[in-house]
Amino acid sequence: MIRKLLVANRGEIARRVFATCRALGVETVAVHSDADADAAEPFVGEADQAVRLPGATPTETYLRIEKILDAARRSGADAVHPGYGFLAENAEFAAAVTDAGLTWVGPPAKVIAAMGDKLAAKAMLAEAGVPMLPSWTDTDGISDFPVLVKASAGGGGRGMRIVRDAAGLADAVASARREAAAAFGDGTVFIERYVERGRHVEVQIFGDAHGRVVALGDRECSIQRRHQKIVEEAPAVVPEQVRTALHEAAVAAGRAVDYLGAGTVEFLLAPGGEFFFLEMNTRLQVEHPVTELCTGLDLVGLQLLVAEGEPLPATLPVSTGHAIEVRLCAEDAGAGWRPATGTLHRFTVPAVAAEFGGLTRPGLRLDSGVVAGSVVGVHYDSMLAKLIVWGRTRAEATRLLSTALARAELHGVTTNRDLLVRVLRSPAFAAVEIDTGFLDRHAEVFAALLPTDRLPLAALAAALAAAAQRRATAPVLAGLPSGWRNVSAFPQTTRFAVTGGDEIEVRYRLDRAGRLAEWSSTSAASDSAAGPEAPEPAVEPSVALVEATPERVVLDVDGVRCAYRVHRVGSAVFVDGPDGAATLAELPRLPLPTAEVAAGSLLAPLPGAVTRVHVQVGQRVTAGEPLLTLEAMKLEHPVLAPTDGVVAELPVPAGGQVQTGAVLAVIDSSPAPGDLEPSNPEEDPR
Repeated sequence: MIRKLLVANRGEIARRVFATCRALGVETVAVHSDADADAAEPFVGEADQAVRLPGATPTETYLRIEKILDAARRSGADAVHPGYGFLAENAEFAAAVTDAGLTWVGPPAKVIAAMGDKLAAKAMLAEAGVPMLPSWTDTDGISDFPVLVKASAGGGGRGMRIVRDAAGLADAVASARREAAAAFGDGTVFIERYVERGRHVEVQIFGDAHGRVVALGDRECSIQRRHQKIVEEAPAVVPEQVRTALHEAAVAAGRAVDYLGAGTVEFLLAPGGEFFFLEMNTRLQVEHPVTELCTGLDLVGLQLLVAEGEPLPATLPVSTGHAIEVRLCAEDAGAGWRPATGTLHRFTVPAVAAEFGGLTRPGLRLDSGVVAGSVVGVHYDSMLAKLIVWGRTRAEATRLLSTALARAELHGVTTNRDLLVRVLRSPAFAAVEIDTGFLDRHAEVFAALLPTDRLPLAALAAALAAAAQRRATAPVLAGLPSGWRNVSAFPQTTRFAVTGGDEIEVRYRLDRAGRLAEWSSTSAASDSAAGPEAPEPAVEPSVALVEATPERVVLDVDGVRCAYRVHRVGSAVFVDGPDGAATLAELPRLPLPTAEVAAGSLLAPLPGAVTRVHVQVGQRVTAGEPLLTLEAMKLEHPVLAPTDGVVAELPVPAGGQVQTGAVLAVIDSSPAPGDLEPSNPEEDPR
């Protein structure tokens, strides 16, 4: 029987395993890197014991088998749970744990090795009757495009590249190898035929030491970005005969390898109903909570039960209702999924009924790796939390989840929240018109929830809250309205910076009774605000001030009362209102002079490492041409030329580390001498 369990992982999955262990009376041990210790990660504090793994990056810490085993020895742990990611599907790690006399919570090393080599797994399972797509191990002879380059080790979309013609195949393979090596320590890739408009459907299987393999339901995981799932639901919306065939194929795959523990068999469902094996993940999946909510099972508890040698329950519950999960990630969806870093000043989701399990249905569950105050760095995956809902119907679950997401207060780090809400509220999602290319076809879901014409109201709320704060902390004459003066004709003025480099200026005047007498706003791009033509003020709605405190402002907007929650951290102001959220930065009235970067400078959007430099100083480039590659949060991010020009500077060499705002390159976009011609070629230009 397991007495003390070490979780060889971090963040959300570590907290998830600890929650089950607490319920079962199992002691827990966390391991953590220096980066996680500095960030005061909640998973470290929730364990009974914690062991430091010296270093900050995954390769220095969570991917070091000897360090994990040493931590188990020093803490007295008698079992290891790998979580997902890192070493979760590493056969060498599973074998080392077992050889050390510890209980391994997962399938045996030989099963992990068999399924970890995806090419060998395809050949083995094809013999068991599981349908397969054609695949290749090298680029020779491939003429049937499009194809998909995939990492042979690991999962989570790492190392995947869609290639639509032969010209881009070599570069895609090289890039996939680098990303796979960075994520899994194994750069082996293979190539598979790509199915257009395919759906990603998977089956949760479980096996015990007594030879029983069962299917516990299926999941729809088609809405993905960069081949990584962001919306998952159970059950998949498929005809019953297709569901039955999927379950039978998944169980056949499990039996073919004598599967033990939790696993997932993933399939690609073609538009005509035909399906093909993709891979078997020999671990618990990120999306396992939707299966838990539909079955009422604790899958981590089942993992521990099976690891202790016990049989699966003779009778397993039938899946009921519908569950949906979204992955809340620190990233800017509208900027090519650029990862975001920073401090989470507030992390609040309303109506959460349970965390990491124990949900009384219907309701909302939160599995989070972060709390307010957590620091989001560049070393690890960008997922912050998972929000999961169960409803009697798919429509009920969708409504509850989208509303809770829209009302969440997520301050300090850019997230994909708005995109997730728009996906859930889209007519295509409601109609189950989904596949792995959903986001490519629906550009409308990338728009911010807050409409542009409602941003001035959020800025007005921020300005009025700031005025209320000044009144609340005024050492003298605190009873006077903010900005009161004998000559009342002049309004108060507050300027804010908004996303994208724009600015908005709000002007308002309160009368002697503290009522809003007038207001207006002006929006402008910050780099053109001083231009010769001033922007025209917007046509503003009629607004009356109902209430203003430092944290809450209520406005009557054209007869409709709207409440805004305002949270200020330094000069940053976070406003959550009925139409969406806004992040503003109040600008000083008299700004101090600052150093300017050279014109044409490309700045690092986040900390990371420059892995490759594609151009040289003096080289002429065109807009959109790759200049260099920045690696952060285990993903590669190309830095592209914003305009035609000549590379004037490349201050960071390959291998160099950069911080946010560092100059990566300078592009001189002035015309080349040969591009300059006199207005009349017949005349002497002198």
